[in-house]
Parts: sequence; structure tokens; C-alpha cells
Amino acid sequence: MSLGATIYAFTVRLADSDRALYETLNLRMARHPSETAEYLLVRLLAYCLEYTEGIAFSKGLSDPDEPAIAVHDLTGVLQTWIDIGLPDAARLHKASKKATRVAVYAHREVAPWLIRLAGERIHRAERIVIFEVDRQLLAALASRLEKRMDMDLSVAEHTLYITLAEETLSGVIVPHYLGD
Repeated sequence: MSLGATIYAFTVRLADSDRALYETLNLRMARHPSETAEYLLVRLLAYCLEYTEGIAFSKGLSDPDEPAIAVHDLTGVLQTWIDIGLPDAARLHKASKKATRVAVYAHREVAPWLIRLAGERIHRAERIVIFEVDRQLLAALASRLEKRMDMDLSVAEHTLYITLAEETLSGVIVPHYLGD
């Protein structure tokens, strides 16, 4: 018998001064048994950092041909493909052909992965942005993960400030581009 997904409920008060965006997001997210806490939290952060009209989580692991998070315009056309982790070159190539913009949020070190991708055939590789999330921030947040969480997320110049009750965690998101 296989284990089912665990549902998490997040209330995030988002204050993104980089984009002049201030919203309260109430999100329910399913965590597959094979998914780490860090991966789940990067999905949450990516959703918040990319938040715009038309954003939605995909069906997850049940549909591997889709991005983890997608932004569609009002006509249903895919505008932004947002992946989590370190996808292979073929997936990035496909994503870049399907969407105007591709963003990847990584919860592991990206340097070895970027070296492996060098020289691979990836459509519009130079336009793909990779955000490396501070692993210490993720570890601290993962150690506090609960099925219901209420947090404030402030963003300023690629620095995240996450307030949980009376405690504030902080860390940076470092952008990288393929071909740098």
C-alpha cells in the first residue's frame, strides 16, 4: 500500500518591495511522500516570489511533463514555466520552447549542475534564470515546518525575511543564468 500525500496549509503575508507587491496568500499544498521538506518549501517560496495573475501549481508528480508552477495568460497560453530542483537539459529545452520565460528554483548547490549543462542544446538557454535558494534558510525553515503555518515573507534586493511568530529567518536568493 502506498502512502498518500500530506496536505499543508500556508498563510503568507507577502511584502515584495522589489516588485511593489503586497498580498496575503492562502495556499494548500500537497507533499508527496518522496518529496523533501526543503523541496516543498522551495515550491512555496517560488510561488510567492513569482506571484502574479494566472499563477498555479501543477498536478505535481502525477504529470511530469508540466512545470511545478505555471503562469498562464487570460487566454490560457503558458507564459512562465517555473521548475523546482535541478532539471536536465532536455526538460529545460522543452520548457524554453513552450514558455516565454523559464525560471528554476534550486534547493541544492547549482555550480556542478551548471557545469554539466554547459554545451548542452537548450533553446534560448541564455534567457533561463536559475535562483539558488539559501540552503541554511531552507534548513532552518524545514526544522520549523508544520502542517499549518502562518508567516510574513518580505523580499528586498534578493534577500528574504521570513517571520514565524516572533522569530525572523533570513537568507538570499542568488540568480544565475545559463551561459554565465
